[in-house]
Amino acid sequence: MTSLFPDDLIDLAERVLDENRAAGRRIAVAESCTGGLVAGLLTEIAGASDVLDRGFVTYSNGAKQDVLGVHSDMIDTFGAVSIATAWAMALGALEHSDADIAVAITGIAGPGGGSEQKPVGTVVFARAERGGDPEDIAADSQLFENADRTEIRLQAVRCALELLLPGADRPSSDTDADGAEDEVGAP
Repeated sequence: MTSLFPDDLIDLAERVLDENRAAGRRIAVAESCTGGLVAGLLTEIAGASDVLDRGFVTYSNGAKQDVLGVHSDMIDTFGAVSIATAWAMALGALEHSDADIAVAITGIAGPGGGSEQKPVGTVVFARAERGGDPEDIAADSQLFENADRTEIRLQAVRCALELLLPGADRPSSDTDADGAEDEVGAP
């Protein structure tokens, strides 16, 4: 079968669908920098509709606000590429779906748009589970260095799929006690 995606990602997507199906879980994804690639990859596999509830492509800040309910104050304060925004996107995806688990991805795929604090290749992930504590932030930022736009996006897809696996290690928050995001790459 010809696919738009590399074989290893297809295999991982099949595993995500199979394991969530076995666990009786439905999933949702909220995507920004990946532009729907996670949902596209999952739907590349026949039978995905019994596991994938829906995908939200919220590339613009306005879409994050309108579709997922991310507050403009949050984006203005922390930025679109932040733990706070990714977490709000994941919670919004749960709120606006019938999913049991949601993963959100927001980042800077480049080649432009980066800064010293958030260079190109910065991608933030969050995972929220229905019935989970909304104060228990499950989010992390990654820096995919020395990669082009396509490589950054595909690496982000891989991370998002891994977070959708039942029993996957939850991402750890890179936030300080005051809620401010640590500098990317900081210990």
